[in-house]
Amino acid sequence: MAADPTLRATEAVFRIERARLIAGLARLTRDVDRAEELAQDALLVAMTEWPSSGVPANPGAWLMAAAKRRAIDGIRHAQMRERKHAEIARELDEEQGMSADALEAALDDPLGDELLGLIFAACHPVIGPEGRAALTLRLVGGLTVEEIARAFLSNEAAIAARITRAKKAIGKAGVAFAVPRGAELAVRLPSVLEVVYLIFNEGYAATAGLSLVRPPLCGEAQRLGRILAGLMPEQPEVLGLLALMEIQASRLAARAGPDGQFVPLTEQNRARWDQLLIRRGLNALARVEALGGADGSYALQAALAACHARARRAEDTDWRRIAALYDRLRQVMPSPVVELNRAVAHSMAFGPDAGLALVDAIADAAALRHYAPLPAARGDFLFRAGRRAEAKAQFEAAAALAGNDRERDYLLRRAADC
Repeated sequence: MAADPTLRATEAVFRIERARLIAGLARLTRDVDRAEELAQDALLVAMTEWPSSGVPANPGAWLMAAAKRRAIDGIRHAQMRERKHAEIARELDEEQGMSADALEAALDDPLGDELLGLIFAACHPVIGPEGRAALTLRLVGGLTVEEIARAFLSNEAAIAARITRAKKAIGKAGVAFAVPRGAELAVRLPSVLEVVYLIFNEGYAATAGLSLVRPPLCGEAQRLGRILAGLMPEQPEVLGLLALMEIQASRLAARAGPDGQFVPLTEQNRARWDQLLIRRGLNALARVEALGGADGSYALQAALAACHARARRAEDTDWRRIAALYDRLRQVMPSPVVELNRAVAHSMAFGPDAGLALVDAIADAAALRHYAPLPAARGDFLFRAGRRAEAKAQFEAAAALAGNDRERDYLLRRAADC
């Protein structure tokens, strides 16, 4: 951390402006690596000049102009095509001829299409889901490779390689750093939402390691969700995902006990649930319903989370409504995991035998063959049905499949309770 106050302010400004700088520069250069380099160059220039001149009134505009000047210098030095040179130079000349107010409006406007274009580029389907998540956290979230590796319990070399492959895929496919329009937007938006929710889920239920949750990842996903909702306020599924993440994040502090052990939803101390996040989530869900998007997959999942959020005590939970919502969700988003969660809901609403009947129907699904929640759910149904020996075997099978240490410990405790 820099000792000089101006340098500290410069670093803080850059953290805020970084994603938008890269977005604008990537659109201009069609090169993510070059955009990152230019943004970093602008920071170095600012750290040289601002200590004597002071932080400008509109630092984002200043940094963008500095980065574009560096782009022109690089184009001249490398003798790139005259057309590209003239295109960038003409844009900068036009900006230099603007009044200060006009320049501010052009370069330091609120978050807009350039940032959204960067998000859509980073989440393009030509990149695998893990690569999309890493690239989004790097470009939009501003996380370092080390931070991303730590969040996903990977090593820096693997994450760096993943990001490099993602950038190359974008370049090879000629992906535009722009917001898709019309039908293409509808096709591409699910990819963006999938990446944001993937990041959130890895924070909410860590797939491996000692920690049950990783709140910083949830926080990044929520921040991305809020950006998307601000830029696309009429998209019901964007709002549905935001509602879902806000409500689920409200329970983070209660998901683990003092010893770090997993606490199931029905046993959580609801006084520890974050009521501000619940209100935010419910407000977003209300906007979805006002837009007529209540049957979207994320909206339905948010409605499910809302059922729990509205229950002051576990015994007040409206499990019949939850079961009905899962009946609708399986039509919109058919998958073995949805079917498993539906079985859990029906077991709570109509008894353990109802859950067993539904879970037995999906027991052979390939996607669930090594999925710990399947035997865990069956173990719970059997336990509640009084079939303790069978329940014990199921909990032990689930523990053997669990990747997270805290989840494994919880399942072994349940087996011991049998």
